[in-house]
Amino acid sequence: MGRKIRIQALMILMAFVLILSGCNFNSSESSSEGSGDKEGDTKAAGQVLNISATADIPTLDSTKAHDGVAFTVLNNVNEGLYRQDENHQPIEALVTEHTENEDQTVHTFKLRESKWSNGDLVTAQDFEYAWKRVMKDASPYNFMFVTASIKNAEAIMNGEKDAAELGVKAVDEQTLEVTLESANPLLQSLLTFPTFLPQNQKFVEEQGDQYALEAENILFNGPFKLIEWTHDQGWKYEKNADYWDAEAVKLDTINAYVVKDPATGVNLYETNKVDRIDLSSESVDQFKSDPNFDTILEPSMIFLRFNHTHPVLGNKNIRQAINMAIDKKSLTDVILKDGSTALNGVVPKGFFQSPEGKDYRELNGDFNTGTVEEAQKLWEAGLKETGASDVAVSINISDSEDHKKVAEYLQAQLEDNLPGFKLEIKAVPFAQRLEIEKAIDYDLSLSSWGPDYSDPMTYLDMWVKGGSANRMDYHNPKLDELVTQARTETDLSKRYEMLLNIEKILLEEDAAIVPLYQDGTSILMRDKIKDLIVHPTGASHSYKWASIEE
Repeated sequence: MGRKIRIQALMILMAFVLILSGCNFNSSESSSEGSGDKEGDTKAAGQVLNISATADIPTLDSTKAHDGVAFTVLNNVNEGLYRQDENHQPIEALVTEHTENEDQTVHTFKLRESKWSNGDLVTAQDFEYAWKRVMKDASPYNFMFVTASIKNAEAIMNGEKDAAELGVKAVDEQTLEVTLESANPLLQSLLTFPTFLPQNQKFVEEQGDQYALEAENILFNGPFKLIEWTHDQGWKYEKNADYWDAEAVKLDTINAYVVKDPATGVNLYETNKVDRIDLSSESVDQFKSDPNFDTILEPSMIFLRFNHTHPVLGNKNIRQAINMAIDKKSLTDVILKDGSTALNGVVPKGFFQSPEGKDYRELNGDFNTGTVEEAQKLWEAGLKETGASDVAVSINISDSEDHKKVAEYLQAQLEDNLPGFKLEIKAVPFAQRLEIEKAIDYDLSLSSWGPDYSDPMTYLDMWVKGGSANRMDYHNPKLDELVTQARTETDLSKRYEMLLNIEKILLEEDAAIVPLYQDGTSILMRDKIKDLIVHPTGASHSYKWASIEE
């Protein structure tokens, strides 16, 4: 490393240390090693975990959250009817008893006694209020209530019924009744998702439009409380002594730091400021022999969205050409080098099997693969059909190093391989990228999607017309109809065939998006960290069972 680079790295680290001081997360009570005493005090620092996050939390309103950062925080500071256990299976959380009628359409949940952080009892009314608020406000994840088959959810989404008619009712303080349109074997798994969390109506309404935008503007009933939140810098969790299962929680404090620059993350790890970091491709070779190095293949898809109303990008041949012009294997193996793998479908490999035990990706194969020459023929055909001689568009990305790196690679590939193509990169903060997507105020957008529950439908029903996850004005009535049929099909083999065909419509028939790669993460995590659970679906990280063992 040259002297200039060393000086730059030192300056970055010094700046970040100042940020840490400003956040007051590294006080003398919070040793990064999680042991030792304060000078002049006999009280031990206790169990302290220091982690990094790639972006700030956009919101902690469970009815509005729609990103992995917020979902992870919500999973650790709140509790719903069910949560995922150490093996990613749904287990009873606030539920003490779950009964159902004969046709499995009416479910009754008895709630355990638990409290919000302001001392209020968590009641069935808190669930009814929050769930109806999701539908009333047309929240980003309102489609999850349709996926769960909750009565009238689809009619409410379509404007045919009022949110007050959603099939959820507080029978009394501790009894919640949920009515479904039809039996749904995925119900318990779906109820682990943060959109199904409760909310205290009185508190929410008192906070108004400031609800869940600061640590003091949200209530907690989960394993931890959020006691500090300094925007774009980090946040601090503290064990919730009033949590109903507090005995299972071993960590006393978790410090989370927003680290957008991977090089800064490495410096913080090497100086014992953080205990777990994600590595960039530049750092993989340096640390791959480290005993604390690991690679995780995740069920997340990184892909390109198209604005389907764009006069050129709305053309199928153009979209196929863009797909084929990208060497995805070089992107993952040469540029990223983090365990990611090229992907030519929307459902990643290795996570979802048919009733006969076949992997979804293996059954459906690859879509829109071909040579650069084939891409150029499609490109010329698309230009002729749209009457364009060249195409100058922009790509909407998050301002993270990985997104910038991927966008620069795409820019080079597409400008080199497709004559007349020009791509401008527009990097914005993560939360702003999501807002731009929701407004469909972009040409291309570099996006990601992780599963909300353990079924291929979590990647497939996001493309229905008007769906909050669609975000690109795409519509194919055949896809919508097949999604509707699959939601009620009880023959599992027939249903799986429908799921395969939904992807074929999206990619083979319409080339609606460009799947790029299945996400892989290279990490460094100190071996003193035990039982930090990374779930493949929903809210990814769970700290409830984590501990520090020196």
